[in-house]
Amino acid sequence: MAAEQLAEAGWAVTVYDKMPSVGRKFLMAGRGGLNLTHVEPLEQFLRRYGPARERVAALIEAFPPLALWAWADQLGAEAFEGSSGRVFPKAMKASPLLRAWLARLDGLGVQFRTRAAWRGWDETGALLFEGGETARPDATVLALGGASWPRLGSDGGWAALLAARGVEVAPFAPSNVGFNVAWSETFRDRFAGQPVKPVALTLGEETVRGEAMVARYGLEGGAVYALSARLREAVEAAAKSGAKVELSLDLAPDQSVEALAAKLAKGRLGDPVTNRLRKAGLSPVAIGIMREARGVALPPEPARLARVAKAARLPITGVQGLERAISSAGGVAWDAVDEHLMLKAIPGVFVAGEMLDWEAPTGGYLLQGCFATGVAAARGVLARAH
Repeated sequence: MAAEQLAEAGWAVTVYDKMPSVGRKFLMAGRGGLNLTHVEPLEQFLRRYGPARERVAALIEAFPPLALWAWADQLGAEAFEGSSGRVFPKAMKASPLLRAWLARLDGLGVQFRTRAAWRGWDETGALLFEGGETARPDATVLALGGASWPRLGSDGGWAALLAARGVEVAPFAPSNVGFNVAWSETFRDRFAGQPVKPVALTLGEETVRGEAMVARYGLEGGAVYALSARLREAVEAAAKSGAKVELSLDLAPDQSVEALAAKLAKGRLGDPVTNRLRKAGLSPVAIGIMREARGVALPPEPARLARVAKAARLPITGVQGLERAISSAGGVAWDAVDEHLMLKAIPGVFVAGEMLDWEAPTGGYLLQGCFATGVAAARGVLARAH
């Protein structure tokens, strides 16, 4: 995105990528439909960026969701708004958009150098690439990713290179990631890979409604990812204090405790608890989670049974690692860059995307943040040149 902005301004641009082909993580994002952005009110949208909101807000306001939507349309992607407010290209994948984008960049004269792994600077201050190649550009935009999905290229190896030049880099941590639950073998073998929906997850005072997925190691999915920052922090704190972290699952979010209890009371005398729960609208996987949370037999009384369904408490025992995370927290500290995303310690070098220390849930917020920071870095280059 930075390359496009600069090339349109008349600059000669070369993109160096250490992978054999470009856009690999972009293509991975498209496996789930390529959720480009979200059309909820901007104030609500910006809250998704948590502690980084104040710094991210100005960048996204300068390149908001509707601008990204228009950009995709101009490339022939014909983006549309889904029922949840998420914005997708009609093709529901990344490859057609990426092909059109690369064609546009080629038309603007942008050069691509693949298998070009950046290794910092040489003794003269030139950019140094693996194999000894050097480059001395008028400006540099680093967009090297965070540390999630390292096999796609973003392994966070750049952190040491910048830290050695006096740039503050916050440690990486997994974001939009699954969490460990000590399922019983019976539950794990039967339900791994099955969705839990609808469900409302609560941690402390925060509740998120959506969908979760049972994994052999625990829980993942959109609703879990929306709580991942707080859950990760809670697990880290608990590891130091010895406390227990519990995630509460409302397995019947469309019904009150009283309404669900009334349904459960309609069952015939002597009906097994499982049959009564199914007739009340609970899925087999939801009933299984209730048993896992309870640890003992489910209570037969309708009111008590309804309370278990509305607040099944699962102990969270750990966090999956960066290699399984959709994105990462950590990276270049905001205090290390100016308002144009230029590194204060290295004038003329700008950073964009997941390199910066921000995180957001899935739902269009990740790609919007990456696009907006790419635009901002390019505009920073142009502002410095003038």
